[in-house]
Amino acid sequence: MTDHGPQPVERELPTEEARDLISLVRELIEREIKPRAAEEEAAGRFPRELFTLLSESGLLGLVHPEEFGGGDQPYEVYLQVLEELAAARLTVGLGVSVHTLACHALAGYGSKEQRAEHLPAMLGGGLLGAYCLSEPSSGSDAAGLTTRATRDGDTWTLEGTKAWITHGGIADFYTVLARTGPERTRGISAFLVPADAPGLSAAAPEHKMGMAGSPTAQIHLDGVRVPDARRIGEEGQGFAIALSALDAGRLGIAACAVGVAQAALDEALAYTAQRRQFGRPIADFQGLRFMLADMATQIEAGRALYLTAARLRDAGRPFTKQAAMAKLFCTDAAMRITTDAVQLLGGYGYTVDFPVERYMREAKVLQIVEGTNQIQRVVIARALAGPEVG
Repeated sequence: MTDHGPQPVERELPTEEARDLISLVRELIEREIKPRAAEEEAAGRFPRELFTLLSESGLLGLVHPEEFGGGDQPYEVYLQVLEELAAARLTVGLGVSVHTLACHALAGYGSKEQRAEHLPAMLGGGLLGAYCLSEPSSGSDAAGLTTRATRDGDTWTLEGTKAWITHGGIADFYTVLARTGPERTRGISAFLVPADAPGLSAAAPEHKMGMAGSPTAQIHLDGVRVPDARRIGEEGQGFAIALSALDAGRLGIAACAVGVAQAALDEALAYTAQRRQFGRPIADFQGLRFMLADMATQIEAGRALYLTAARLRDAGRPFTKQAAMAKLFCTDAAMRITTDAVQLLGGYGYTVDFPVERYMREAKVLQIVEGTNQIQRVVIARALAGPEVG
């Protein structure tokens, strides 16, 4: 057998600048992320200093306008950066995706004055963001949120609890969706809330089966006062802003899923090439070779799917259905691929000495966040067959 093993992903990139960007990201990964990923995840440590470096390097604002400190990169480039980061450590890739989601409302719907005041620090000033939509009793039913914002002159008072908030308790700012009127979808508004606002607090982080290094916590809003100047978009526009953010965020999750799957395949390739049984490498056995072939095919298909959706977005065309398809396919594939990687490593795959068991635990959450995969099927079916009757 020829001595094959994992190879760097050959990427389709639109510009020389994008190719240089991927090279920069790969150098940063080898130097700053990979050497400590396993140890820090096991210790449940969030790499805040790394996110400061990412901010200084321009990697937290890739898709946003250059005039506000962003990178002006198309989504097809940004998502491939996310994939690289997630392959090295999902806490980092998902963290960049969540930060981008937290910036989405202000960047896309804020006034020029709001963007000029806040975006430079959010994109390149070392700040970290969180996105607050879900609540203890409203996850998939986002329009059912009950956190309320009550207006008194030029000030809003926020009351309620947000749940499953990535970066909860460590973020510097929170994009919060709150009810400002009785209408189910048209009675929601978006607010930019600083983490040090009086009345804002975080519960203890959730104990999760994976991603121990990424804190997830409830956020309590107890009489938090926010000036109207921090309301994003029109009053009552929040639900539309949230749906727009979720479309983009689902592409981020799809890219992260492909990254985790690629990391699992790379580990399986390296192991099966050197592990010998019955006098030859186990990668020589047809049953295992077919598993590797299926894993690689699913990764390529997932990558193509998320890039197709990204290019639609970059062209200003509708991409909601394609974003849901990419999130659904890529995260389901990541679960299968990481499970197969554990199987290919046999008993070693079930130990913490190899990272595939961590990849499998991490892949599971990607089928849940940014809308469960059951919700993705609802979105896709609705695009194909119209709204449900009754």
